[in-house]
Amino acid sequence: MKGSAASSSFRLAYVPGVTPGKWVRIWNERLPDVPLELITVQAAEASDVLRAGDADAAFVRLPVDRTVFSAIPLYTETTVVVVPKDHLVTAADEVSCADLAEEVVLHPLDDVLDWDRPPGEPAFERPATTADAVELVAAGIGLLVVPQSLARLHHRRDLTYRPVVDAPQSSVALSWPEDATTDLVEDFIGIVRGRTVNSTRGRAKPPATAEAERKRPEKSGGRKPAAGRSTGKGARGVSGARGGSGGSGGAKGARRGKPRRKS
Repeated sequence: MKGSAASSSFRLAYVPGVTPGKWVRIWNERLPDVPLELITVQAAEASDVLRAGDADAAFVRLPVDRTVFSAIPLYTETTVVVVPKDHLVTAADEVSCADLAEEVVLHPLDDVLDWDRPPGEPAFERPATTADAVELVAAGIGLLVVPQSLARLHHRRDLTYRPVVDAPQSSVALSWPEDATTDLVEDFIGIVRGRTVNSTRGRAKPPATAEAERKRPEKSGGRKPAAGRSTGKGARGVSGARGGSGGSGGAKGARRGKPRRKS
């Protein structure tokens, strides 16, 4: 269904690790009369929030159900391992899953990576959240593999991270219910895609604008000189020359019309 741009607000959900600030700033500049409400949701809850109509659109982690939701992939994150600053892993610029084989690697219940099997040795108990797992890393209980944005979100001075070159990666996308693509959703899509403020792509044009564009070719065609009128002037100029008629008279008239060279 198509909604109206006169809605009281636009509700935007986003999952941990996503920073929507730049898009929110552009929205506030372009649509100052439509407040944008930010809603933080866990990655596993984002689809339910959209399905229930509690948000108009959301920054989510793929995959999503494409039979229900539209999605615009934005970027794919680097996967990193979070370790204490004095850990041996910090001696390398990057590591592989095999390098973590003998380490205890924490696997929180809210993990967003699609593992066939997490690397390393499993902990005795899975932490409930990524934040809890970071605290365990700081306590020396194990290591944690997460998207880089989550490592930054839960930054601690006593921890650091290194890229894991062969680990699964998490992709972030803008998503919304396909049957609820309102005008405000289209406006936000335009902002995310980097369209200019004057771009009308994705929005239905007002009837007056569409009618004006339909008539524009007729107006421009009317300004062109008519072929018959131009030919008629030429014909009168030839046949109307005094002292002759037909082609020969026209030719003589043409010679008489040439400017003389100065001697």
